[in-house]
Amino acid sequence: MRKSRGKSNMLPKSEWATTIYELRQRLNLSQDAFGHRLRSSAMCISRWERGMHEPTAGGYIELGNLAGAPLCWYFWGRAGLRAEDLRRVMPKFGRQLGRTGSLNFQIASAGSGLKTSKVPQLVAIPLQEVVAASHGERGDSSATLHDAPFEGVIAAPKDWCPNPSATTCLRVRGKSMMPLIHDGYILAVDSSQTNPAKLNGKVVIAWHRDMGLTVSRLQHYDHTDVLQPESREYESIVLDSKHEWKIMAKVLWWIGSAP
Repeated sequence: MRKSRGKSNMLPKSEWATTIYELRQRLNLSQDAFGHRLRSSAMCISRWERGMHEPTAGGYIELGNLAGAPLCWYFWGRAGLRAEDLRRVMPKFGRQLGRTGSLNFQIASAGSGLKTSKVPQLVAIPLQEVVAASHGERGDSSATLHDAPFEGVIAAPKDWCPNPSATTCLRVRGKSMMPLIHDGYILAVDSSQTNPAKLNGKVVIAWHRDMGLTVSRLQHYDHTDVLQPESREYESIVLDSKHEWKIMAKVLWWIGSAP
């Protein structure tokens, strides 16, 4: 009786659990080292491999970046990225796909991946359900950029993402950054770059407890930092003791729909 109950409680492994285990074995990594590469704990890896807990979309993105082609597409597919997405945002790779029937490239990730000039290197960036407002609008209130739900995934060249593990995408609301950045554009931001002294003249994401996330250009004037919109129709924001703003990320690049 006890033996029978033990067997009935044993669940068959899911395909994703087996695939994660096989990837770790292929890389010859312990669960602790594997988890470190994925910004997860050894216990989390153990639960994945036993099929107890499935990775989040963010976990699958990291797994795909670590795995490289062609296995990356299995993990990215579970996170929502499809080959059609590459065609839409990167026409050059879409044309390659049309000629060959498959995309043959190495996926780069922080600290790993085969480096060769013969194939393009890409990273997968999560598109999160987060909105950064421009001046005159109110952005999302979250003080973190990596814990929000995922809307999708965007693939981009490695050269566009100097710190892949700290890069994410979010949307813009408002018009104060026009004509540079329009309402509805998607921004790629690097949350590892937050030192105001190194971001003079750069477009940044800032956060305020009452105003939420805001996209603006950071400018230094003497001993004063200012969030300055592109449009002169909107007022600048002086960063002083009365305005407790926090720089959350540097904006790397943006994409938007054609007019």
